[in-house]
Amino acid sequence: MKCTLSEMRAKEVINVKTGARLGYVDDLEFDTSDASVNSFLVYGRSRFFGLLGRDEDLVIKCKDIQLVGEDTVLVSLDEVELAKRHTIYHKRAYGHL
Repeated sequence: MKCTLSEMRAKEVINVKTGARLGYVDDLEFDTSDASVNSFLVYGRSRFFGLLGRDEDLVIKCKDIQLVGEDTVLVSLDEVELAKRHTIYHKRAYGHL
């Protein structure tokens, strides 16, 4: 299956372990040396119409993706792993790591 970034952005990300909706694919991280996709990014949800900022972004590694379907991306993440990834990405993105 071939897919463009604009098509990926329309796909909802679902955690198969909890059934929770994690959001939509917002961006991709890829390695420029070999042009491989490393992970999907799901931006944090805005709080109070964006006036209070937003939650932390979520990084989903390609190894955790179970299936990319027509409308959804199914991933397999534990709650502990989810919390850890939110924290690591936030620190990396804002220069604290």
